[in-house]
Amino acid sequence: MDLFSRSWTALRAAVADLADEDFARPSGCTGWLVRDLVCHLVIDAQDVLITLATPADGEPTRDALTYWEISDTPPTGDDPLDALTVRLAAAYGEPHLLKFHLDDVGSAAGRAAELADPGLRVGTRGEVLTVGDYLSTYVMEWTLHHLDLIAHLPDAAPPPAEGLARSREMLEQITGSAFPPSFSDADALLVGTGRRAPTAAEEAELGDLASKLPIYLG
Repeated sequence: MDLFSRSWTALRAAVADLADEDFARPSGCTGWLVRDLVCHLVIDAQDVLITLATPADGEPTRDALTYWEISDTPPTGDDPLDALTVRLAAAYGEPHLLKFHLDDVGSAAGRAAELADPGLRVGTRGEVLTVGDYLSTYVMEWTLHHLDLIAHLPDAAPPPAEGLARSREMLEQITGSAFPPSFSDADALLVGTGRRAPTAAEEAELGDLASKLPIYLG
């Protein structure tokens, strides 16, 4: 729960520190500008609020690792929600409006997460998870999108170290293999999720794991 809050607070602070011109720069999400990514974060925050207000009965059907839909092909951008996100981001017009909306909805999502009982069960995407597992998935979500946000902003603050470490651990559990110790947590996440290709030296170090990568989390 604390790691969710730290990761989310750091990501929102990074958005708040962006200059207006940064919103028109490319992000680490293929085909999305920074403004599109920030708009996606608004939708993510809404999803957190909705899910935490959607109690569920029955045993959990997913956990923090099995929550993800795994694909070996990258997103094409043809998904209707992805297309809507781009149009919605453009409709904001001024970056300060997008910042305001993220701060407003994002703060509410953060407070709701802090108040939630981690043992309660909630429903989302037709599945049942404990609140603790659901919020753990968002440590990965926030950390990856923080890396996306700063992909072309070298002076921006990186994600918290503990969020990077936990996200790497989760990715290794999902793939069933550990990344070489020479990989930083950020590089393991970027290479592992297809956000950048490994160098020849990195590919050699990956060994058999290279054949499993990248994986795309949806």
